[in-house]
This record gives sequence, C-alpha cells and structure tokens, in this order.
Amino acid sequence: MNTVTRPVAQADTSRSAPAWAQRMRRINDWLLHDALGGPRPLKFSWIINFQKGGTFFFLGFLMWFYAGRTPAATSTAAWIYLALHGSYGLTWLLKDLNFPDPNWQVRITVPSSLYALFGLGLYWSFGWLLISGTAQPHYPLPDAAWYCVCISLCYFGCAIMVAADAQKFYTLQVKRGLITDGVYRYIRHPNYLGEMMIYGAFAMLVWHWFPVVVLAYFWSALFAVNMVMKEASMSRYPEWAAYKKNSWWLVPGLL
Repeated sequence: MNTVTRPVAQADTSRSAPAWAQRMRRINDWLLHDALGGPRPLKFSWIINFQKGGTFFFLGFLMWFYAGRTPAATSTAAWIYLALHGSYGLTWLLKDLNFPDPNWQVRITVPSSLYALFGLGLYWSFGWLLISGTAQPHYPLPDAAWYCVCISLCYFGCAIMVAADAQKFYTLQVKRGLITDGVYRYIRHPNYLGEMMIYGAFAMLVWHWFPVVVLAYFWSALFAVNMVMKEASMSRYPEWAAYKKNSWWLVPGLL
C-alpha cells in the first residue's frame, strides 16, 4: 500500500490492474504516506493504534461529558456502542501486537500523519453523533432486536478480520504465495469483509446519514482500490484462475 517500502508482491500489479485503480492507488499513497514531503517522524501504525486504542477512552469521556446534558449519553444504545467500538479498538491493539501488518510499518510525513488522524477521527464522529443526542435513531426493528443484529454483525466481523489477518501473517512466515485455504477458501478478501461488517454495525447502531457517507467514501476510495490492486497482484500465480473461479470476491453467494 505504501510508496516507500512497497512489498515485492505488488511490483507487477500495473500489468493487469485497471487504470482507475492505479491512479487512485497513487493518490492514496501520496496522501497517506508522502504528502508535501519532509521529515517522517511517525510510523503509520502509531497513528492507527493511537486512534484504535483511544476509542474506548474517548467514547467514555463523551458519555461523561454529555451525561448531564442529554439522556442519549447514558442510553442503552450508547453503552452498547461503547462496548462494541471500544472493545474493537482494544482487539486491534492485541492483533497488532501479535501479528502486525507490514504495510502499516512505514514512516510517513507530518502532513500525511495529520491527514490520517483526520480520516480516522471521522470514525470517532459516529459515537459522538449517538452519545451527544445529535442522532435520534428510529430503528426498523424493535430496539432489542436491532441491538442483537448490530452486536452479532460486529462480533462475527471481528472474528473474520482477526482470523484472516492471523492466517495471512503466519502462513507467509513459512511460505510465500497464494493463500487459498482457511478463511480465504471461499472469500478472497475476508479481512476487508470483516472490517466492513464491524463498521457497518457501528453505522447501523447510530442510524444516521453521516456514517453512511463516511463508509461509502472509505469503502470505495480505499477498500475497493486495495482489493482490485491485490487481485492484480495475485493474478501472476499459476493457480489464480482456478482459485478465482471457485471463490467469491467479498460475500459468498452475492459478490
């Protein structure tokens, strides 16, 4: 993903990746790693871990701050949101400690650090909308049933994301090449699917238009581009055609 220490596996993607994906990748790389040049004092992973690990404390602070201002701050939905988003952030730290993604270990410029902080901060806005009472969710199902759906989606998504990242990390320790078993057997991008399920659950719990806009941007401008570029990279393996034929891009039976 980065332009400073791009993995060898991505070296030949330009031969088969669509022009629009290559263009978006260059833009994303510049914004996230090289914006305006200059010193590179921070690793990308430090920025991500700060936001992920700080989520529980940030949301807790919001609940304390708004407790005397609106009933929404201590509502059942707010407590569930704290548990889901906050514990996901702590799970991410545990994952990064045990099997870190090498793409996040690159050092980035100061402007890129600020850009990344702003982008990740948009995820914090989800909790603010709910806890501050700005969002007044009216769920399509009874509250208890909707909470069940959101919790289940987040929990399952987290399991898929962690399992996919762990399998990739430890498999590539012993052999390089296409991973076609485990959680990758039927889905070619299970880590992205897990992330989308997690943040989709957060957006569903908030039930406001703004998280939908944020996720639509991230999923189209970042996730989709990365998945297309990854497939272009994987296509160089002889077994790629058979694997692609027998697996789904993202959601089994749908996509």
